[in-house]
Amino acid sequence: MCSFNACKHNKACRDLYARIVAKGKSKKLALIAVCNKQLKQAFAIAKSGLIYYGNYKSTLVKN
Repeated sequence: MCSFNACKHNKACRDLYARIVAKGKSKKLALIAVCNKQLKQAFAIAKSGLIYYGNYKSTLVKN
Protein backbone atom coordinates (compact mmCIF):
# COMPACT_ATOMS: atom_id res chain seq x y z
CA MET A 1 0.00 0.00 0.00
CA CYS A 2 1.07 3.53 -0.59
CA SER A 3 0.23 4.38 3.03
CA PHE A 4 3.58 2.83 4.05
CA ASN A 5 5.44 5.44 2.00
CA ALA A 6 3.08 8.19 3.12
CA CYS A 7 3.92 7.42 6.75
CA LYS A 8 7.60 7.87 5.93
CA HIS A 9 7.49 10.98 3.74
CA ASN A 10 4.23 12.88 4.38
CA LYS A 11 4.23 14.82 7.66
CA ALA A 12 0.44 14.91 8.04
CA CYS A 13 0.15 11.16 7.46
CA ARG A 14 3.08 10.44 9.77
CA ASP A 15 1.44 12.49 12.54
CA LEU A 16 -1.90 10.73 12.04
CA TYR A 17 -0.23 7.31 12.15
CA ALA A 18 1.75 8.16 15.30
CA ARG A 19 -1.33 9.61 17.05
CA ILE A 20 -3.41 6.49 16.41
CA VAL A 21 -0.65 4.07 17.46
CA ALA A 22 -0.04 6.17 20.60
CA LYS A 23 -3.69 5.64 21.58
CA GLY A 24 -3.00 1.91 21.69
CA LYS A 25 -4.65 0.98 18.40
CA SER A 26 -3.08 -1.57 16.05
CA LYS A 27 -0.62 -0.51 13.38
CA LYS A 28 -2.80 -2.04 10.68
CA LEU A 29 -5.73 0.14 11.76
CA ALA A 30 -3.47 3.20 11.66
CA LEU A 31 -2.37 2.34 8.11
CA ILE A 32 -6.00 2.05 7.02
CA ALA A 33 -6.69 5.48 8.51
CA VAL A 34 -3.75 6.91 6.55
CA CYS A 35 -5.06 5.21 3.41
CA ASN A 36 -8.52 6.76 3.95
CA LYS A 37 -6.92 10.18 4.44
CA GLN A 38 -5.06 9.82 1.15
CA LEU A 39 -8.22 8.74 -0.68
CA LYS A 40 -10.08 11.78 0.63
CA GLN A 41 -7.22 14.08 -0.40
CA ALA A 42 -7.03 12.55 -3.89
CA PHE A 43 -10.80 12.81 -4.40
CA ALA A 44 -10.85 16.44 -3.22
CA ILE A 45 -7.99 17.33 -5.58
CA ALA A 46 -9.65 15.58 -8.52
CA LYS A 47 -13.00 17.19 -7.77
CA SER A 48 -11.68 20.73 -7.36
CA GLY A 49 -9.07 20.58 -10.11
CA LEU A 50 -6.55 22.47 -7.97
CA ILE A 51 -2.88 21.60 -7.60
CA TYR A 52 -1.86 19.89 -4.35
CA TYR A 53 0.17 22.01 -1.93
CA GLY A 54 1.55 20.22 1.13
CA ASN A 55 1.52 23.35 3.28
CA TYR A 56 -1.93 24.62 2.21
CA LYS A 57 -4.10 26.03 4.99
CA SER A 58 -7.81 26.45 4.34
CA THR A 59 -9.33 29.81 5.17
CA LEU A 60 -12.56 28.04 6.15
CA VAL A 61 -11.00 26.09 9.02
CA LYS A 62 -10.62 27.97 12.29
CA ASN A 63 -7.70 26.74 14.40
